[in-house]
Amino acid sequence: MLKERESKEPLVAQTLKYAEVLEGSIRQTGVHACGIIISKENLCEYVPICTAKDTDLYVTQYEGNHVEAIGLLKMDFLGLKTLSILKDAVENIKKSKAITIDLETLPLDDGHTYELFSNGETTGVFQFESVGMKRYLRDLKPNQFGDLIAMNALYRPGPMDYIPQYIKRKHGREKIKYELPAMERLLQETYGITVYQEQVMLLSQELAGFSKGQADSLRKAMGKKKRDIMDRLKVEFVAGCQKNGYDISIINKIWSDWESFAEYAFNKSHSTCYALIAYQTGYLKANYPAEFMAAVLSRNINDIKKITVMMEETRRMGIDVLGPDVNESLLQFTVNRAGNIRFGLGAIKGVGENAVLNIIEERENNGPYKDIYDLAERVNLNTVNKRMLEALVVSGAVDGLPGISRAQYFSADSKGSSFLESLIRYGSSVKNLRNSSQQSLFGEAGGFELVRPEPAPCADWSKLEKLNKEKQVIGIYLSSHPLDDYRLEINAFCNATLADLQNLHEFANRDVCVAGIVTETRSGVTKNGKPFGGFTLQDYTDSFTFLLFDKDYVTFSNFFVTDYHLLVRGKVQGRHYNPDELEFRIREIHLLSAVRDDLISSITIKLKTELVNPGFVDNLKTIISENPGNKTVKFLLIDHEDKITLPLFSRSIKAGITNEFIGWLEDNPGLDFKVN
Repeated sequence: MLKERESKEPLVAQTLKYAEVLEGSIRQTGVHACGIIISKENLCEYVPICTAKDTDLYVTQYEGNHVEAIGLLKMDFLGLKTLSILKDAVENIKKSKAITIDLETLPLDDGHTYELFSNGETTGVFQFESVGMKRYLRDLKPNQFGDLIAMNALYRPGPMDYIPQYIKRKHGREKIKYELPAMERLLQETYGITVYQEQVMLLSQELAGFSKGQADSLRKAMGKKKRDIMDRLKVEFVAGCQKNGYDISIINKIWSDWESFAEYAFNKSHSTCYALIAYQTGYLKANYPAEFMAAVLSRNINDIKKITVMMEETRRMGIDVLGPDVNESLLQFTVNRAGNIRFGLGAIKGVGENAVLNIIEERENNGPYKDIYDLAERVNLNTVNKRMLEALVVSGAVDGLPGISRAQYFSADSKGSSFLESLIRYGSSVKNLRNSSQQSLFGEAGGFELVRPEPAPCADWSKLEKLNKEKQVIGIYLSSHPLDDYRLEINAFCNATLADLQNLHEFANRDVCVAGIVTETRSGVTKNGKPFGGFTLQDYTDSFTFLLFDKDYVTFSNFFVTDYHLLVRGKVQGRHYNPDELEFRIREIHLLSAVRDDLISSITIKLKTELVNPGFVDNLKTIISENPGNKTVKFLLIDHEDKITLPLFSRSIKAGITNEFIGWLEDNPGLDFKVN
């Protein structure tokens, strides 16, 4: 052991020696993603330069801080997707409404825009999309551009604590106070709250007589969290304030507030730029909603989570998002004549841009496609090949062409060829015949007549199969959603969405019910030999993975089947081994298809007394008789004039909770209903 230790000691000492040499040395070089160095003369006159790896770009051999220290200007030029969205939205407006929007001259007092911000309807609006921001906007009710600038600066860790105070002061629920009267002029726009670095700069000049250079040094020290510079400037600040006759205790308090402010200091110029872009996006969304949302969808098509959120927002705004269509769609999302959004052909997976442009160009030059044969005869089948035609069919882009279901395109004939393959051969033959020398000798058909292939009869795909295939090429459920058939069950029993479960703390110690489709499952055995498993559930908003162990897994594992539609009940509670960590503990799982039979016992129909007449009663009897079942039918008669409600129910008449019955109730204005 002694010899082994002696042999190691020189190695340890040598390692420490090398460590001392390496300490503080540059480990590797890097290139800033968007940093640009600007100088008055050639850069090599000021700093050593070299070429970047794998490019011909020149880079400095000094770090950014050192480059600035010798007087060169470093600028970061960042790309922003929102600018592309604005550009696309302006183009959409010009195409659909023949209106040219100049974003640089938008009025900053548009009532519709501030109404949108005040209602928190800011999904898709730059920098104002988060749930917390929307909540504060609804409280703030911004009515001027300065409010947007302030909220942009305040909504970040640290200054967020001042937002409630800012809101109270704006609406007069809290008195505006200033430490010194001289501060009112510079803090008036933010109701006495220091929000921006520029305010600190101007106040330091006003109170302590700082020069502009000193004020800028203070800004840099605050922004870069440079404590040594802050300490030096404090001495100068206190001395300057005392010279101007201000009380030392008040000055120390102001400086103390600024030191806290330095942790999150934000400059107004930056916030103003962001607020302007936010206002522009808000203006377009408020005044040209379809054109704006089409641009947002086009620029987020590769982000499935984002596109799902935007689709829901579009529907909330009362705008339909229509599926792709070879006779109306363009490359990206566009707005049609009815004011709805049409899915872009370029957003279909497997369909290349050249193929889309060929389809659009042919359509614009020679008119809409009459049927699938007309399309096969006219498009370039080398560009729009079999794989792309399959994607067009599955996505529903040819559903508008008459006569053929999606499943029939893939049905095989007696020779084993699919109708789509026969269609491609037919289209190629038509083109070859038109281009052959026979065409010039014998006329258009050259004396020959090509027989159009006919699709073999077959059953169409089920709704779920059609939607799943559609999702494969589009990325989302578009034409409808598998959960659409269960809206009654979801509305009646669910008190949360799967997106809500991303923040379990909001549901701590509460019973929660959610619904969705099983998209993924897994099972296994722990190290202790106990079974466990999980399944991922997806609804309209998001997906969530549930994990079950031991007895819970055994109890519910029969529901671990992909494409099952489930209603899941449980409680959000602390884990057994760590009460501070929350989990969703499942207590019940039901098939959504069985909920009406298993969980619904009655239906209560609310109606106004003035609606009750012989005709209405006869129609109600008819619809109930056509939908027999075992559910109790209750009524709640409401007389608003006399403020009377009268509950009634029938012992003899029972009904079935069918889609037809529910549809009849929904189609009758003045009726409301609830299942129990």
